[in-house]
Amino acid sequence: MQTTNNRMELKAVLEALVALDGAVEVYCDSTYVVNCFRDRWWEGWIRRNWKTADGKAVSNRDLWMRIIEQVQLRPVVFHWVRGHSGDRWNDEADRLATEAADSQDTVEEQSLF
Repeated sequence: MQTTNNRMELKAVLEALVALDGAVEVYCDSTYVVNCFRDRWWEGWIRRNWKTADGKAVSNRDLWMRIIEQVQLRPVVFHWVRGHSGDRWNDEADRLATEAADSQDTVEEQSLF
């Protein structure tokens, strides 16, 4: 199955939220993910029946819907972390993702837990 970097970022956030109970702090180098919650894009998408401000269909709606459902269940705070900047855990996540991608001919979405 073909995928994109954005889908994989969303999938990682979703898997973490599903796996963890209670309040969660998400550290992510994806402005796509962090800005959605910081700037509350998702509220406009829902008001506009899953259309962006310029009228296009929201990409990755299936994953966004599940993440938003999780975010509405409990406190979730999103923090942006600059990628490739020496942040220990961001660098480790990048290393693991690159290693996994390099070891497969095609990437299949599957549960990480």
